[in-house]
Amino acid sequence: MENVKNSVEKFSSSLILLTFLCLKPLFKTFSDKKLPLDKFEQMFYYIRTNVRLVVNILTERVILHCDLNNFFASVECYLDPMLRGKNVAVCGSVEERHGIVLAKNENAKSYGVKTGEAIWEARLKCPDLVCVSPHYDKYIEFSKRVKSIYDEYTDMVEPFGIDECWLDITGSLLLFGDKIKIAEEIRERIKKEIGLTISVGVSFNKILAKLASDIKKPDAVTLIEEKDLKTKVWKLPCYDLLGVGRQTSKQFRAMGIKTIGDIANTPEEIMKRIFGKSGITLRNYANGLDFSPVLRESEVPPVKSVSRGITCKRDLYSCDEISPVVISLSEKVSHSLRKHGFFATTVRVAVKDNQLIVKEFQKKLKTPARAADVLHKNAMELIKNNYLFHLPVRAVTVFAGDLVGDKSSYQLCFDENYEQLDKLEKLDTQVDLLREKFGADILIRASTLNLYERERIKSAFPSFKPLNS
Repeated sequence: MENVKNSVEKFSSSLILLTFLCLKPLFKTFSDKKLPLDKFEQMFYYIRTNVRLVVNILTERVILHCDLNNFFASVECYLDPMLRGKNVAVCGSVEERHGIVLAKNENAKSYGVKTGEAIWEARLKCPDLVCVSPHYDKYIEFSKRVKSIYDEYTDMVEPFGIDECWLDITGSLLLFGDKIKIAEEIRERIKKEIGLTISVGVSFNKILAKLASDIKKPDAVTLIEEKDLKTKVWKLPCYDLLGVGRQTSKQFRAMGIKTIGDIANTPEEIMKRIFGKSGITLRNYANGLDFSPVLRESEVPPVKSVSRGITCKRDLYSCDEISPVVISLSEKVSHSLRKHGFFATTVRVAVKDNQLIVKEFQKKLKTPARAADVLHKNAMELIKNNYLFHLPVRAVTVFAGDLVGDKSSYQLCFDENYEQLDKLEKLDTQVDLLREKFGADILIRASTLNLYERERIKSAFPSFKPLNS
């Protein structure tokens, strides 16, 4: 088996070298024309990923999923010893309408307090709940310290949020010993050196390693091997599988699918007809089929979309009220697109009402664009044409998708004003420069001023009229 692995590694290395040598003349040709390199970065990313995918199929991997237990709450309890032994929840600001539980410790969890529920709901379950404000700078600091320990065992570490990471330790076994020994050693070191606990899942792919880390918490190591698929994994509820969210879980219930085993045994054509490609992916996951590589931080997939969202401080009841929010988000999306050198060909809007139901609408643009005014105009058209305001709006997100490079060619449209688009692009670029030099508040659209400021300005300047009003 070891000889096969070595042969595969040599073959993959040779294939990468051969691919590079074949593409080198092409790379030079395009570089001479001074074309952007984003397409080449994407090309080499996919080549490298696909080669590793072949290796993953042919070799037996050892993947760890390390999940910091109740991370935010654990950090707060570590920083403030007075909180230890109490029922603690890290909560958002009620004034800014983020009044939900972001994290809770094990004591609060025993009362049934759940992440994501409103603070008042949590207090009904646990009257003596201690709510503390989040300290994100400390969470980032602790996350980096934990990751530095992971890096001592492998360079193949893929973050999955601030408190979770996948580690591919296949190549570390000869250095550090058995997979369970490595997992236990990492768990003990984080507890001793940093003061936090983790749950570690050990398996042969990322999906099952993630599932294993969720089975036993806190402060535990759980192993799922190929022989455990039917006995351990298939008995678990379907919503434990990564990729099965609230809506998918509802659809599964309607189909009579309750467990991961039910997903695994559902015919592929049914999964594809109802859920599309994601249905086939979920069925593969349920059958233990996942060959996706653990990606180093330098191997982040190419950007496919850019989005910005916000929870409003009060409910919004009309397009006039939502428009300033959308233009503010559009400016942020526009800035990010210019920063990364992309244009959007699709605009999408997600609207969450005060019952926390999300509706999404999207449209294809006539021509690639990234000007804030263009994104705002199309986003507002989507809202006006599709959202009837039966319920007020609580949160809004603006997406720019199907991105193309800023040197990409595209079909011209006869009824598009390209001169105006060029002016808007230049205007936004100058605004970016001013904000980078003097701060984000140096230029603010009148339409995005809050109601109090608008009234104050109106009284001082009777002729004042906000933009986009």
